[in-house]
Amino acid sequence: MNDLENAVGQYIVYHDVLEKTNPERILYLAVGVKPYNGIFSEPIGELMLENQRLNLVVFNKSEEVIIEWIPSVNINK
Repeated sequence: MNDLENAVGQYIVYHDVLEKTNPERILYLAVGVKPYNGIFSEPIGELMLENQRLNLVVFNKSEEVIIEWIPSVNINK
Protein backbone atom coordinates (compact mmCIF):
# COMPACT_ATOMS: atom_id res chain seq x y z
CA MET A 1 0.00 0.00 0.00
CA ASN A 2 2.85 2.41 0.77
CA ASP A 3 4.32 1.87 -2.69
CA LEU A 4 0.95 2.70 -4.23
CA GLU A 5 0.58 5.84 -2.14
CA ASN A 6 4.08 7.00 -3.10
CA ALA A 7 3.55 6.24 -6.79
CA VAL A 8 0.18 8.02 -6.90
CA GLY A 9 1.65 11.00 -5.05
CA GLN A 10 4.47 11.29 -7.58
CA TYR A 11 1.99 10.82 -10.43
CA ILE A 12 -0.12 13.73 -9.16
CA VAL A 13 2.92 16.01 -8.86
CA TYR A 14 4.20 15.15 -12.35
CA HIS A 15 0.69 15.37 -13.81
CA ASP A 16 0.15 18.86 -12.42
CA VAL A 17 3.57 20.08 -13.56
CA LEU A 18 3.10 18.65 -17.07
CA GLU A 19 -0.36 20.15 -17.30
CA LYS A 20 1.17 23.61 -16.84
CA THR A 21 4.43 23.17 -18.76
CA ASN A 22 3.60 20.68 -21.50
CA PRO A 23 -0.18 20.17 -21.64
CA GLU A 24 -0.16 18.12 -24.85
CA ARG A 25 1.72 15.28 -23.10
CA ILE A 26 -0.21 12.48 -21.45
CA LEU A 27 1.25 10.98 -18.30
CA TYR A 28 0.84 7.28 -17.52
CA LEU A 29 1.71 5.43 -14.34
CA ALA A 30 3.55 2.22 -15.26
CA VAL A 31 2.58 -0.75 -13.09
CA GLY A 32 3.94 -4.28 -13.31
CA VAL A 33 1.36 -6.96 -14.06
CA LYS A 34 1.85 -8.71 -10.71
CA PRO A 35 1.35 -5.57 -8.58
CA TYR A 36 -1.53 -4.54 -10.86
CA ASN A 37 -3.27 -7.88 -10.37
CA GLY A 38 -2.63 -7.61 -6.64
CA ILE A 39 -3.47 -4.07 -5.57
CA PHE A 40 -6.02 -3.30 -8.27
CA SER A 41 -8.02 -6.40 -7.38
CA GLU A 42 -8.33 -5.12 -3.79
CA PRO A 43 -11.20 -2.76 -2.85
CA ILE A 44 -8.94 0.33 -2.77
CA GLY A 45 -7.47 -0.50 -6.18
CA GLU A 46 -10.90 -1.20 -7.65
CA LEU A 47 -12.06 2.19 -6.36
CA MET A 48 -9.10 3.90 -8.04
CA LEU A 49 -9.90 2.22 -11.35
CA GLU A 50 -13.59 3.04 -10.97
CA ASN A 51 -12.82 6.73 -10.33
CA GLN A 52 -10.63 6.83 -13.45
CA ARG A 53 -8.19 9.45 -12.24
CA LEU A 54 -5.02 7.65 -13.32
CA ASN A 55 -3.72 6.75 -16.73
CA LEU A 56 -2.13 3.33 -16.31
CA VAL A 57 0.12 1.20 -18.44
CA VAL A 58 0.42 -2.39 -17.24
CA PHE A 59 3.61 -4.20 -18.24
CA ASN A 60 5.27 -7.59 -17.89
CA LYS A 61 8.76 -6.90 -16.57
CA SER A 62 10.33 -10.24 -17.45
CA GLU A 63 9.03 -10.25 -21.03
CA GLU A 64 9.46 -6.47 -21.44
CA VAL A 65 6.03 -6.04 -23.02
CA ILE A 66 3.07 -3.79 -22.38
CA ILE A 67 -0.01 -5.77 -21.38
CA GLU A 68 -2.63 -3.02 -21.28
CA TRP A 69 -3.13 0.74 -21.58
CA ILE A 70 -5.84 2.07 -19.24
CA PRO A 71 -6.65 5.74 -19.91
CA SER A 72 -8.56 7.89 -17.46
CA VAL A 73 -11.76 9.67 -18.43
CA ASN A 74 -9.86 13.00 -18.52
CA ILE A 75 -7.29 11.90 -21.10
CA ASN A 76 -8.55 14.24 -23.85
CA LYS A 77 -8.83 17.50 -21.95
